[in-house]
Amino acid sequence: MIDKLGLQPLQSIMQPVASKGLSASEVTDQFGNYLTDAMNKLNQQQQNVDKLNDQFAKGEISDVHQLMIETEKASLGLQLTVQVRNKVIDAYQEIMRMQV
Repeated sequence: MIDKLGLQPLQSIMQPVASKGLSASEVTDQFGNYLTDAMNKLNQQQQNVDKLNDQFAKGEISDVHQLMIETEKASLGLQLTVQVRNKVIDAYQEIMRMQV
């Protein structure tokens, strides 16, 4: 299953890890590739919005609704990315506070 951003859910990527017996470095590579793909998709959305804004300013497009929809998609994607980053940083800090 692929979501609206064109990304597979993280569970579908990480599920085969347990059944395949992948090493830690392979799992790290898969997760890194997933994050890279997600960031590339987010960047593509931002570029698409910039292009639509330029076209609207030049009068090449008159469909304001499509422009607003794409702008909101990009905005929500960016907000989600920031929140995920914040959660990862919080988790890392919590792990660093653990006493061994």
